[in-house]
Amino acid sequence: MKKRNKRPDPEMREEYDFRGGVRGKYADRLAEGSNVVVLDPDVAEAFSDSASVNRALRGLARSGKGRKKEPTGR
Repeated sequence: MKKRNKRPDPEMREEYDFRGGVRGKYADRLAEGSNVVVLDPDVAEAFSDSASVNRALRGLARSGKGRKKEPTGR
Protein backbone atom coordinates (compact mmCIF):
# COMPACT_ATOMS: atom_id res chain seq x y z
CA MET A 1 0.00 0.00 0.00
CA LYS A 2 1.30 3.45 -0.92
CA LYS A 3 1.89 6.10 1.69
CA ARG A 4 -0.51 8.99 1.39
CA ASN A 5 0.55 12.54 2.01
CA LYS A 6 -1.13 13.67 5.23
CA ARG A 7 -1.07 17.33 4.20
CA PRO A 8 -2.95 18.00 0.96
CA ASP A 9 -1.32 20.21 -1.63
CA PRO A 10 -3.01 23.65 -1.41
CA GLU A 11 -2.95 23.87 -5.24
CA MET A 12 -4.89 20.64 -5.68
CA ARG A 13 -8.65 20.74 -5.44
CA GLU A 14 -10.76 17.86 -4.17
CA GLU A 15 -12.48 17.53 -7.56
CA TYR A 16 -9.18 16.73 -9.32
CA ASP A 17 -9.02 12.98 -9.85
CA PHE A 18 -5.83 11.50 -11.30
CA ARG A 19 -6.50 7.88 -10.34
CA GLY A 20 -6.75 6.84 -14.01
CA GLY A 21 -3.78 8.91 -15.12
CA VAL A 22 -0.57 7.52 -16.54
CA ARG A 23 2.65 9.23 -15.47
CA GLY A 24 4.82 10.30 -18.41
CA LYS A 25 2.37 9.11 -21.07
CA TYR A 26 3.48 11.76 -23.58
CA ALA A 27 7.02 12.40 -22.30
CA ASP A 28 8.77 10.54 -25.15
CA ARG A 29 6.76 12.33 -27.82
CA LEU A 30 7.51 15.71 -26.25
CA ALA A 31 11.24 14.96 -26.01
CA GLU A 32 11.37 13.99 -29.71
CA GLY A 33 9.91 17.26 -30.95
CA SER A 34 11.43 19.80 -28.62
CA ASN A 35 14.77 21.29 -27.79
CA VAL A 36 14.77 23.47 -24.72
CA VAL A 37 17.58 25.96 -24.26
CA VAL A 38 17.71 28.10 -21.15
CA LEU A 39 19.19 31.55 -21.62
CA ASP A 40 21.01 33.37 -18.87
CA PRO A 41 18.89 36.24 -17.53
CA ASP A 42 21.13 38.96 -18.99
CA VAL A 43 20.93 37.35 -22.44
CA ALA A 44 17.16 36.83 -22.20
CA GLU A 45 16.69 40.56 -21.53
CA ALA A 46 18.11 41.32 -24.98
CA PHE A 47 15.37 39.36 -26.78
CA SER A 48 11.64 39.99 -26.77
CA ASP A 49 10.62 36.50 -27.88
CA SER A 50 11.81 33.21 -29.38
CA ALA A 51 11.53 34.55 -32.94
CA SER A 52 14.08 37.27 -32.21
CA VAL A 53 16.45 34.71 -30.68
CA ASN A 54 16.10 32.52 -33.77
CA ARG A 55 16.80 35.47 -36.11
CA ALA A 56 19.95 36.35 -34.18
CA LEU A 57 21.19 32.77 -34.14
CA ARG A 58 20.49 32.31 -37.86
CA GLY A 59 22.52 35.45 -38.60
CA LEU A 60 25.35 34.17 -36.47
CA ALA A 61 25.23 30.77 -38.17
CA ARG A 62 25.30 32.38 -41.64
CA SER A 63 28.34 34.41 -40.72
CA GLY A 64 30.18 31.23 -39.78
CA LYS A 65 30.89 32.43 -36.26
CA GLY A 66 28.43 29.99 -34.75
CA ARG A 67 30.13 26.91 -36.19
CA LYS A 68 32.40 24.68 -34.18
CA LYS A 69 36.04 24.72 -35.11
CA GLU A 70 37.52 21.52 -36.45
CA PRO A 71 39.83 19.84 -33.91
CA THR A 72 43.53 20.22 -34.63
CA GLY A 73 45.74 17.17 -34.99
CA ARG A 74 47.76 17.90 -31.85
